[in-house]
Amino acid sequence: MKVLDLQCAYSHVFEGWFASEDDFQDQRAHALVQCPLCGDASISKKLSAPRLNLSGASSHEPATHQALVVNDPEQAQMAQAWLEMGRRLMAQTTDVGTRFAEEARKIHYGEVPERGIRGQTSLREARELIDEGIGVLPFMVPEALKKPLH
Repeated sequence: MKVLDLQCAYSHVFEGWFASEDDFQDQRAHALVQCPLCGDASISKKLSAPRLNLSGASSHEPATHQALVVNDPEQAQMAQAWLEMGRRLMAQTTDVGTRFAEEARKIHYGEVPERGIRGQTSLREARELIDEGIGVLPFMVPEALKKPLH
């Protein structure tokens, strides 16, 4: 297992664990590695001493783990608040995937019970929802928040 120091285009520093250098490059090429703070997929490796996890990772564990490094107490407090908000949003909403616009309309027009939802939609669809008076909030959710954090 290789442990790499990574950085997104917004200078957030975090750690990623990969089975190999090829595994990192492949995941990076497919935008599967994201900043745990902002969700940016423009990831670069920082210079670091090589570290290997030789504890024999289980084949049931995900190939990638991410962590955020903060430089001062204020950053740590902001990162913690952001992650807590993301966790609460995940816990209090239902992921409707690519059916977001359709489900938002059903809720708005009273066709289904009101509930909090999240999902994916195009910019065009989001604008159409807003034009119809349906409240839409763009919110980037890093993949790390969609799964239990370790």
